[in-house]
Amino acid sequence: MKVTHRHLAVLVTTPDLKTARILARAALKARLIACANLIPRIESHYWWQGRLECGTEILLVMKTVRARLAALEQLVLAHHPYDTPEIISLPLAAGNARYLAWWSKHVTAE
Repeated sequence: MKVTHRHLAVLVTTPDLKTARILARAALKARLIACANLIPRIESHYWWQGRLECGTEILLVMKTVRARLAALEQLVLAHHPYDTPEIISLPLAAGNARYLAWWSKHVTAE
């Protein structure tokens, strides 16, 4: 395993598979991410406008680097249908060296 401070997993929930695919494809084409995983049919429970809500969503997990995080956030905000979309970044502590090299190669830093 290789220690890393550069790589991030970004989690975004979407209302449906179509939205998740649009966001994943746009982020890939812009070279903001190396990969996206779409996890269907998660059940989300949350507070919204003073009420407890529950709904089915898709979890989008996108692999990026710190240098591209702000641009990825802007892309998601521009294309996401939610007023306040979940966009959270989780830092990686370590990963397989070959996988991290592949990841880095496919995200273009500006």
